Amino acid sequence: MAKTRLVYICNACDGQSPKWAGQCPDCGAWNSLEESKPVAKVARLPGYSGDVGLETLAESAAKEEQRISTGMTEFDRVLGGGVVKGSVTLIGGDPGIGKSTLLLQVMASLSARLPCLYVTGEESVRQVGLRARRLGVQASEMNLLADTSLENLLAHAVRSKPGALVIDSIQTLVSGELQSAPGSIAQIRDCGAQLVRYAKQSGCAVFLVAHVTKEGNIAGPRVLEHMVDAVLYFENEPGSRFRLIRAVKNRFGTANELGVFSMGADGLKEVLNPSAMFVSRHDDPVAGSVVMVTREGSRPLLLEVQALVDICQGNYPRRVAVGLEQNRLALLLAVLHRHAGISASDQDVFVNVVGGVRVVETAADLPVLLASVSSIRDKPLPADLICFGEVGLAGEVRPVAYGEERLAEAAKHGFRRAIVPQKNVPKKPHKSIEIIPVSRLSQAIRAAGLHS
Repeated sequence: MAKTRLVYICNACDGQSPKWAGQCPDCGAWNSLEESKPVAKVARLPGYSGDVGLETLAESAAKEEQRISTGMTEFDRVLGGGVVKGSVTLIGGDPGIGKSTLLLQVMASLSARLPCLYVTGEESVRQVGLRARRLGVQASEMNLLADTSLENLLAHAVRSKPGALVIDSIQTLVSGELQSAPGSIAQIRDCGAQLVRYAKQSGCAVFLVAHVTKEGNIAGPRVLEHMVDAVLYFENEPGSRFRLIRAVKNRFGTANELGVFSMGADGLKEVLNPSAMFVSRHDDPVAGSVVMVTREGSRPLLLEVQALVDICQGNYPRRVAVGLEQNRLALLLAVLHRHAGISASDQDVFVNVVGGVRVVETAADLPVLLASVSSIRDKPLPADLICFGEVGLAGEVRPVAYGEERLAEAAKHGFRRAIVPQKNVPKKPHKSIEIIPVSRLSQAIRAAGLHS
């Protein structure tokens, strides 16, 4: 039998070398070459035969996309409306955040409609059963397998032909064709490629659980995220009982979609009205707090932005932003000084988005500045006020997308006044909310009643 030829791939630049060396000949990185097998001709898996024919774009577009509900509305939203046959979804998050719990609940719901296989490489079958009993999960038809061999896993899958497959986790799988350790770049890349090929040829929906690094990124080669159809991340603040799942990539739905769950003794429960959860109603007026309307994926979401501006306690003023980009905060404070005459150069500024949500859009600019001015002057903002808008370096307030949808969401939750960019004013007057259009930052400060 001919010996399998091996190559060595650099985990820094993906360069290939026919033999191992201490330094990569392409990028010069040290101790970065890892054993791998050369790319071979893609073979069809056992049990699946037939030629792949050509199709026109019109024929492909005419086919309806079949989606299967997971039984959890929030998870269906993140996936783009449900599970797509033949899709591969990668789910990452910190240890203990609820990845395995969520997928166990999802598979239990799906097992009532299609055969399901749950493969664990980190626990025994008994441990999974005990967790299911603790969560109150009833799924007598779901199959469990405790194995880390990719070849054994695929052999079981080809025989049982599941409609949904969970791998917990991709870092524990080992291909017998490679000699590198589990979790290495070569193992993750090869196992991921074979599982993607299996999903596309069989029509099975595959969910891959992935570990994350201390920076919060999925551990392993970045090519794994390119191979799969959807990448989901768990987000939450330490100690919080809420879990946020964000789709950073989705070929079958909207990217940046957000699902909100609460963690309890009986597992993850979906939060159907997250706006009410993230907005706190204070008994007494509080300075430095304002409500904004952001857009996460396909829906508007109310969030409370809090700011605390205090006398500097050290030699250098601090700028701390939780849930927002820190460099953006420094930029906005410079605009506030230049175009509104309000300085925070000798004060510490702390800004926080309540609930652990991370806001990446510029619609948070105006709320951050109004909350900061409210804290500086110790003047509470009206409890029924919301605002949103981008602030430019010239002090102008720029419009943001989906303004009318944001206003409708605010009106639904009882807000009666809104400070919005001039170009976001609806063409028809709003019945239940007073709209205050502004085009400059100074106008917004006066409209909020924060002028000196």
